[in-house]
Amino acid sequence: MSESFDFVVVGKGMMGAAAARHLSLAGASVALVGPDEPEDWASHGGVFASHYDNARITRTIDADPVWARLARRSIDRYPEIADASGMDFYFESGCLIAAPAPGGDFDYLEKVERARDRLGVEAPLIGGGALAKRFPWFRFAAGHAGVHEASGAGYINPRALVRAQTKAAERQGARIIRSEVVSVSEEVEQVVVATADGRAIRAGRVLVAAGGFSLSTALLARPIDLDVKARSVLFAEVGEDDLPGFEGMPSLIVAAPEQEKSYYLLPPVAYADGKHYIKIGGDPTDRVLAGEPAVRDWFRSGGSAEAASHMDGLLSEVMPRFKPVSTHFSPCVTSFTRHGYPYIGFASERVAVLTGGNGQAAKSSDEIGKLGAMLAMEGRLNASEYETDFAVAFQ
Repeated sequence: MSESFDFVVVGKGMMGAAAARHLSLAGASVALVGPDEPEDWASHGGVFASHYDNARITRTIDADPVWARLARRSIDRYPEIADASGMDFYFESGCLIAAPAPGGDFDYLEKVERARDRLGVEAPLIGGGALAKRFPWFRFAAGHAGVHEASGAGYINPRALVRAQTKAAERQGARIIRSEVVSVSEEVEQVVVATADGRAIRAGRVLVAAGGFSLSTALLARPIDLDVKARSVLFAEVGEDDLPGFEGMPSLIVAAPEQEKSYYLLPPVAYADGKHYIKIGGDPTDRVLAGEPAVRDWFRSGGSAEAASHMDGLLSEVMPRFKPVSTHFSPCVTSFTRHGYPYIGFASERVAVLTGGNGQAAKSSDEIGKLGAMLAMEGRLNASEYETDFAVAFQ
């Protein structure tokens, strides 16, 4: 079976689905290609995605102005995506970033304040005893302060966001092909994308948005410089009778000079099993996965019990009164680029790259996808308002 389009987006994740929505919104013929989430991770032999979850923090406040702007523009379009798809995915619980108070050697909160002020975001600095009174769920170390963004922040359901972006793109005329891509072959006047179910999809340009699986040489003949790191997340079950006590709890990011003391957590979120979980992430060390097969193996592994135990300790420290009914953990991956921002650029004449979330892209994926769509349509990226060129680095 052969079909032809102006553009093919490889990867039905958060960036890829967003790019397909923006391409179809512009009137282009586009195919979005990628499999659905597997039912059984342990036995699945194909690709995975890091959006297989119900909760990711969203906020504008950030220590980096590029990420703050990417987030702000994406968050502003959440209602547009919901209206276009008829699906909800955003929960405005607010977000608190806590760290050593301004004035010391660790200037993280000062950077957050500067980025906040550039974008005109309402997010006051709260310190000392006021922090403990305002957020009674948490206990912070002495000398900590926090920047609190009450509105326009909270968390998104990434599974639901991908469904919403995909549905909106489909309503605008995009073709959704739920199959794994096995090869991308560039020819003289077109690119041929082959799928596991035997399709040959042709396009003038292809946008590879495959996350950590962008390491595959079957997708990109010229390998990109991308570190894909193994991550684990811990889920702590909240008893049904305890849920009212968490009303008003924001998402939380704790920043520290040491990686092992830095983490994030979210308020209780409902999952498919009907239970509510507080999710915490923050691996104490890095493990770089050596190649695309290793990424598949990591997703099938179930995650790291050692990292989960570390996160359980962090959770006990910051929420000492919370007693989980149960806990379990799950694997994830995070893709890091050389410059710390997404790669948005061409790998060859007709094949472009859109990948590298650097642990911050879920909330910002619509703007990243829009930039990828602009690149595909115009043949170049015009984003002078950002303090980076998003250039692709190769091995």
